[in-house]
Amino acid sequence: MAHNGNRRWIRGFTAAIAIASMAHTAGAAESLQDVMKRRQLTQEDLMAAAKTYVPSGKRDEFLAFSSGGQSGQVIVYGIPSMRILKYIAVFTPEPWQAYGYDEESKAVLNQGRMNGRDITWGDTHHPALSETNGDYDGQFLFINDKANPRIAVIDLRDFETKQIVVNPVFQSEHGGAFVSQNTDWIMEAVQYAAPLGGSYAPLEEFNDKYRGGVTYWKFDRTRGRIDPSGSFAVELPPYSQDLSDFGKLGSDGWSFTNSFCSERYVGGIERGRPPFEAGCSAKDTDYLHVVNWRKAAELVAAGRAKKVNGFSVLMMDVSAAEGVVYLVPEPKSPHGVDVTPDGKYITVSGKLDTHTWVYSFEKIQAAIAAKKFTGKDDYGLPIIALEDALHTQVPLGLGPLHTQYDSRPGIAYTSLYVDSMVAKWDYVNGKLIDRIPVHYNIGHIMAMHGDTVKPRGKYVVALNKLAIDRFNPVGPLHPQNHQLIDVSNDKMQMLYDMPVPLGEPHYVVAIDATLLKPIIRYPAGTNSRTDEISPGKTRPGEEKIVKEGKKVTVFGTEIRSHITPEIIEVDQGDEITIHLTNLERAEDQTHGFTIGKYNVNGSLEPGKTATFKFTADQPGVFPYYCTEFCSALHLEMQGYLLVKPTGYKPTAVTAKAGTQYTQADYEKQIQQNADTQKVIDEVVAYVTARPYKNDPMVSSLMDDATDQLGKVPEAKQKAEAAAAAGNWSDAMLWANQVYQYQVKAADIGLRAKTRLDQTGATPGN
Repeated sequence: MAHNGNRRWIRGFTAAIAIASMAHTAGAAESLQDVMKRRQLTQEDLMAAAKTYVPSGKRDEFLAFSSGGQSGQVIVYGIPSMRILKYIAVFTPEPWQAYGYDEESKAVLNQGRMNGRDITWGDTHHPALSETNGDYDGQFLFINDKANPRIAVIDLRDFETKQIVVNPVFQSEHGGAFVSQNTDWIMEAVQYAAPLGGSYAPLEEFNDKYRGGVTYWKFDRTRGRIDPSGSFAVELPPYSQDLSDFGKLGSDGWSFTNSFCSERYVGGIERGRPPFEAGCSAKDTDYLHVVNWRKAAELVAAGRAKKVNGFSVLMMDVSAAEGVVYLVPEPKSPHGVDVTPDGKYITVSGKLDTHTWVYSFEKIQAAIAAKKFTGKDDYGLPIIALEDALHTQVPLGLGPLHTQYDSRPGIAYTSLYVDSMVAKWDYVNGKLIDRIPVHYNIGHIMAMHGDTVKPRGKYVVALNKLAIDRFNPVGPLHPQNHQLIDVSNDKMQMLYDMPVPLGEPHYVVAIDATLLKPIIRYPAGTNSRTDEISPGKTRPGEEKIVKEGKKVTVFGTEIRSHITPEIIEVDQGDEITIHLTNLERAEDQTHGFTIGKYNVNGSLEPGKTATFKFTADQPGVFPYYCTEFCSALHLEMQGYLLVKPTGYKPTAVTAKAGTQYTQADYEKQIQQNADTQKVIDEVVAYVTARPYKNDPMVSSLMDDATDQLGKVPEAKQKAEAAAAAGNWSDAMLWANQVYQYQVKAADIGLRAKTRLDQTGATPGN
């Protein structure tokens, strides 16, 4: 028998060899050269692919936070892989995360209401990461809304929006958000001039009644919130202030804001006048605003400000008298002002000038100290002569816009909109080093930590407005194109084209991924928007439905694989409040919740409590379920909302049983439970023999597994009681419930075992 068995094994092995040989002959595995030939790839293509490829299970060096343009959101992607990882909901409802659907996130969106009106969209432009001593610290992200002057605070512990503040003084903005080097202030500049506070004045009074300005929002690092009561604005002329930057190191305490349309031209084709674009670009120069914001803050604290809609505004006459604001000529129609990492220079580019201008902070301060001015503007603000502020002018190309900095001293990268190129240049010695084409019409540019005191180099991202021929056509609306460029060598190399199909991203910031320390679960019962424990927190076993007149309050929980309560019965017209708590502790065990036809939508990460309110005005039977795939029994994670019609009178109905089970079914299930428990015991022995508590992920998994097994005794007791009474159907179902708890515990335990295997944990080590 053994001999025959060996012969069969040999015949099978020989057949396998033959089949493999035939397969190789019919279609041998491609070599690298074969792939290159078939796809028409060059060595440069392979090098670019190797530089951006992040193997399965590996992670990116940097995380980028991109504005989402008209989506009102923030896009998160990795560098160098350029893989999109998340959309952060900010100014606009977002269904996947149930932002704007539960009461907690509605409260955040409601902070952004204006004039009693819901604002259901935003135009996010300029994100800013929090800084400590001038470098990113990975704690907070700020983003502005250009369309509706607002600033949002995002906590990077959980990547959720915590606060939205509305500017009560100005009617638009563009130059935000920008942070001071220790994130005690956030700057937001006006875009289009208007009367302060939202009052009316005809355009004929533009010069006298319309104003620009810069807002300095006070940020409380301890609370992680903007403090409007400690914030202030500085009134400026109606010069269409644009982008800004805070000083660094030696220039800390000062800020810089450029402008366009310093002509103060008011168009109106319908009034027989040339359009805005003609009158707003007629002069050779516009004005760079140099602001001593620290002195402004002192003046505001001393009571020198005026209240506009309850907000402190330092008026121009005070600024002029106290030396708060100075003007310096800059290239016309500028769109970017960027302070160098050492804080010594300020670079400004004008869209209608081929040069980027480099200003010396030291020279500006010397002119101010000597009171060396060429005069004042029409609003009394002193003007510093260009030659007394300028370090150098460098011809880079057509349409220079924004500048970011390299880890190598003196090296900068500037976007060239008209040329569709990126320029690499030396801002100290004033010379162009290299240029690389991009596709097409680049707007902003971003380098790793490129606007901090410690740039990281390695990569630059070109944010191109047009894609045209870069991707498969998807209709007349094309995606944006973010292109990754390798800048680690003398010559720049294009690495990757990344379509961005959400809004029109403007600016991006990228942080060393090791600086981010997001949480993986909330403390049980957390309101994630306030970081406080929710009054709706519900512990296991404490689920209940409270009915008081027409108000029904549900305190419920979610855990693999059931929603408690599973049946909610109310009357038509009842006001329903549902508090749900996710009892899971394992990482990424999110649960969802929805009630059909009632627009109820929830997303609950581990530990989170969310609240849903609605009026049950439509009678009927409405299934609810978990919308997030959570376990093998995900589809069974369900329940019913029963809304009884007004005047409904119940009748005596005997429930008809479904499948009937026998004693044999029960005993079979008991045996299955015993077999499953053996597997669980083996897994538990494997895990507990190792220092699993040293791994937070494994520890949380074991907590969840223990929680599931903790439910077994009660279900087992009910099964045995039903069996003793001869109720084999109930006995079988309760025994099966024991099995469900075991299966879920085993699934969690096996995940823990796999994790320990991957990390190489051994008994005692």
